[in-house]
Amino acid sequence: MSRPLIGISAAVERARWASWDVVVALAPLTYASAVQRAGALAVILPPDPAATADPDLVLDRIDGLLLAGGADIDPATYGAEPDPETTGSRPERDRFEVALLRRAIERGQPALGVCRGMQILNVARGGTVEQHLPDRLGGSGRHREVPGTFSDHEVRIAPGSLAARATGAERATVKSHHHQGIAELGDGLVVSGRSSDDDLVEAIELPGRGYALGVLWHPEEDMESRVIGSLVAAAEEAVA
Repeated sequence: MSRPLIGISAAVERARWASWDVVVALAPLTYASAVQRAGALAVILPPDPAATADPDLVLDRIDGLLLAGGADIDPATYGAEPDPETTGSRPERDRFEVALLRRAIERGQPALGVCRGMQILNVARGGTVEQHLPDRLGGSGRHREVPGTFSDHEVRIAPGSLAARATGAERATVKSHHHQGIAELGDGLVVSGRSSDDDLVEAIELPGRGYALGVLWHPEEDMESRVIGSLVAAAEEAVA
């Protein structure tokens, strides 16, 4: 039996190693490893102007789409002025991912957004981003306690939702690292998960459109998480 192919969106960042100091397209290995553990093949998708204009160039070649975390989305993407805390945006990545996701939804192709990827799902449906959550949460940094590390907290998940099927639970302890979240919810999306301590939106989905799910936490960092496996299962079913 052939293994489904999952496309993982790449970050665009400057990286240094050995004698090199260059701009690279990259994704943490944990994403590919989670996809592979679930029985699929993984391919990294750098921004591509041709595929931004015609997403089928990419989507015809993959069975599922995983929008990874990374830099803040350019506020111009959702019609807002930048907050001073919004940094590192790569508009070419934003355009590429929004185009891929909108077309994947039209095709009924399985798509999962992780952290920034959840925000891309919201923006692709006309929603907006809360640019710096500590401002709204009274200075709380509990979702991003130490730069470069993940904090653990509990989420409540709506019974019967896609998020509940993906996690296999209605309460889960998850790993987070973010300072942005959902402001205005996009068209057709529903909230299917919230953090237990501060009621922050942690999962959104698009009912009636197949597998279209966004989670604010990082399932790729949790060996016990079933979320990425649920994307792979949806991709397998779609191509069966």
